Order: sequence, then C-alpha cells, then structure tokens
Amino acid sequence: MRLSVDNLACRRSGRRIFANLSFALGPGDALAVTGRNGAGKSSLLAILTGRLRPDAGRITITDVGEASLPECLHAVGHRDGLKSSLTAGENLLFAQRLLGAPRLSPGDALERLGLGHAHDLPVAYLSAGQRRRVALARLLVCARPLWLLDEPTAALDTASQAVLAGLMAAHRAEGGLVIAATHQTLGLTDAAELRIETAAADAVLDVSEEWA
Repeated sequence: MRLSVDNLACRRSGRRIFANLSFALGPGDALAVTGRNGAGKSSLLAILTGRLRPDAGRITITDVGEASLPECLHAVGHRDGLKSSLTAGENLLFAQRLLGAPRLSPGDALERLGLGHAHDLPVAYLSAGQRRRVALARLLVCARPLWLLDEPTAALDTASQAVLAGLMAAHRAEGGLVIAATHQTLGLTDAAELRIETAAADAVLDVSEEWA
C-alpha cells in the first residue's frame, strides 16, 4: 500500500487547525506526528479514518485494489473502543468478524500482548493498561496494511511499550505502514517526523527522517 497526502487542511468549529500538510508513505514506512496539544494530531488521524472531512487537500492510496482507505486501516485512539460487559476475547472476536481479513485468533493476539489470562474476563474488570493492550490486540486479529495510532503508549508500562515497539517493527517488516500521533519516543526506527508547529491557519510543518 502507498499513501499520499497533498496540501491537507483541517477546520473545526470554524477555526483552521492546520493547512498545507503533505507527506507520502510506502510499504514499511512509519510517520510520527508530533506537536503540542491542540495542534491537530488527532484531527489528522480522524481525517484519515474518514470520521472528519478535510477543509482542503487530497488523500490518495494505491496498490490496494478497489478498497477504500477506511477498509485498509486499523485505528486505535484515545478511547479504547471496548464493550465493558464483554470479555476481552469477545471484544476481539467481534472486531474480527466486523472487519474481516482474519489473522490471529483472539487468544493468540492476547498472548502476544501478555494478556492470555484475560481472555475470559469482562473488560470492566481490567486495569487501564490492560484495556489498552486489549485495544492494541485488535491490530493482530485482522490483517490491514495501515495502522493509525493516537498516543498508543498511554497507560502502558515499560514492558508493554517494548512489546508494542516489536509489533510495529514486525508490521513494517511485512510491508505495513504506521502513523502514530505521539508525545513520546515509540521506538519507530528510521521513521519520519511530521511536526505540526502551530494551530494557526498556515501551520509550520517540519518533516525530518530517522525519528525514534
């Protein structure tokens, strides 16, 4: 999959959040989106998922057949998007049946995140860090080339952050793409950085290589 973003602009509640935002990613690439709170990092991800319409610009994907961009991506946002009354395994099974392209079983995905013991536990009983790992396990139950991650290390301990770094590295080694909005170093080796400097009408964007 290849993704190209050209001169993207975002407006929310009548205010221009960012403008003139451009980047391109190919198989195995990663992009760390950085900037202060309110600069537009989450808004960029919302545009890519289709939840928010851009004010200007164009998004193009190639090498995916007839699939649309939302059909090519996983998104893990600030909210974990889990049903508290369902078990961890049931949440992942629901996601797998909804999204299609099954990959790992819910049990195997939870094992990869160190949560095999939580398969049959209602999510309501899990800690914030455990819930976050269940949400991240969705990345593994269905095969999708683009991962969109909004502050993915939130509530994760050091060991879990290392596991996430390994999952992202493996995904990229298979030709997958990663875009992560973050305030922290994620272990994204050789990733590019897209820094949204301001929330003004003409945001200053600095794209540099080898961010980690």
